[in-house]
Amino acid sequence: MPLRAAAALTLGLAAPIATPLAAQTPVDLELVLLADSSGSISNDEIAFQRAGYARAMTDPRVLAAIASTSTASIAVTYVEWGQFDSQQVVVPWMLIAGPDDAERFAAAIMAPPRLARGRNAIGQALILGRDLIEGNAFDGWRRIIDFSADSTGNFNGPAIEEGRAAALAAGITINGLAVHCRDCAAGSGYSDDLAAEFEARIIGGPGAFVVSAENPAAFAEAVRRKLILEISGLHGGPAFAGR
Repeated sequence: MPLRAAAALTLGLAAPIATPLAAQTPVDLELVLLADSSGSISNDEIAFQRAGYARAMTDPRVLAAIASTSTASIAVTYVEWGQFDSQQVVVPWMLIAGPDDAERFAAAIMAPPRLARGRNAIGQALILGRDLIEGNAFDGWRRIIDFSADSTGNFNGPAIEEGRAAALAAGITINGLAVHCRDCAAGSGYSDDLAAEFEARIIGGPGAFVVSAENPAAFAEAVRRKLILEISGLHGGPAFAGR
């Protein structure tokens, strides 16, 4: 069995990792959106998360950031991660070079049912993100895994440290979206502990940062802000961006 096929079976992926084309499409950024679909996330929250990413990708400010990149384009894939053998590609790699592409992404992200479940396997999710970037049909001068979660618990599969090291060794930056409180009312306050855990255990690479979502009302705005920072490449500075 070819090595790539064997790896895909081991991961339990719903969709195979794309085989690189002989001539890869140049883009400014290759971006893997790794969204939490573990047991702590309800079906309604899955839909809410997807809607947040759909709105963010079609936001004029995000599109303006894409248009201002060196190639006026990025490549994006959306993945939901659960346990080690339930980590699924929801939207395969897609070129985003304008409003029509963004609308196609938004439609694609909302269409499928929930695909991933189970207890956290963050290490495996980071390895999958690495493999998706290494095996796609795009050639980006920047490569980022955008990881979101409501905890840093890792209950099966490879250790977080193993997954993080695998991504960093491939020259991939890992950024974080820390979802602090899914049921809190706006203004109720939250702890920075989760963002600190993200900084210590998950993010890494040049310019890596964490954005925090205090509550559901703040989620879509946090996603939009994070995408603009990643696409523009202008974030730099402290690890805790936009808290």
